[in-house]
Amino acid sequence: MTIDKTPAAEETRFAALRAKLRKLYHGRSRAALRFQLAVTVVDLAAIVFFIASPMLRDRPSFLWIDYTVAAILGIDIAARALASSDIGRWFRQPTIWVDLLVLVTLLFPQTLANLGFLRILRLWTLSRSGVLWGPLERNGYGEWRETVHAVMNLLTFLFVVTGFVYTFFFNEGSGVVGYVDAFYFTVATVTTTGFGDIVLPGTWGKLTSIVTMIVGISLFVRLAQAIFRPAKVFFPCPQCALQRHEMDAVYCKACGHMLKIPDDSD
Repeated sequence: MTIDKTPAAEETRFAALRAKLRKLYHGRSRAALRFQLAVTVVDLAAIVFFIASPMLRDRPSFLWIDYTVAAILGIDIAARALASSDIGRWFRQPTIWVDLLVLVTLLFPQTLANLGFLRILRLWTLSRSGVLWGPLERNGYGEWRETVHAVMNLLTFLFVVTGFVYTFFFNEGSGVVGYVDAFYFTVATVTTTGFGDIVLPGTWGKLTSIVTMIVGISLFVRLAQAIFRPAKVFFPCPQCALQRHEMDAVYCKACGHMLKIPDDSD
């Protein structure tokens, strides 16, 4: 049996591959949902590795795990690009650039060791992933998107700052104790508790503390707003595409177009 290798056949197989990936990443079938769940679980496992990686650098197995995660992330990025209907538009998304930065730090773990703390930004991109939110919105959890985004933003910031402080202000090889101290300092600074038992030395230490306090407080305020302000529904306005409206809204507050928001209680 001969395999057709003409350009037309190759293009057909490539289009079939893209269509299959699009169904897996964006579909609603049982197989697609299982695939999306598996991708999310792998992402969460990788994030756990990113958090622990500053403490694992001296382990013999670190590079093996690092390159394995790099291969998985690289395959995922390529597959998501093929699953996109517009690769150019997909490539311009900020989350993609963040994922590429994470991939580069994984491919060069020794050269870019001091930038390893940026890997936790994968948590931020995961919180905005359609693979994560597609199934949740279809099951009625879309209203929690803004709150989850606020929580993820805060957690991402805490772990990025912790990794930065551990990398640049604590002795290399201080292990779990040093990482816990860095995390303790970060939380105490963000909450402006200011116990003073752990401080960062020098001018750069003071500047790091100032930035951590300012950004941390802003993220806390954003989280409080997402939790306590009146709930809104996600319903795109047909006229201006405004996404969020009051639960009892009849007209769009941006353009005045009449809305027909479904009432789940009916």
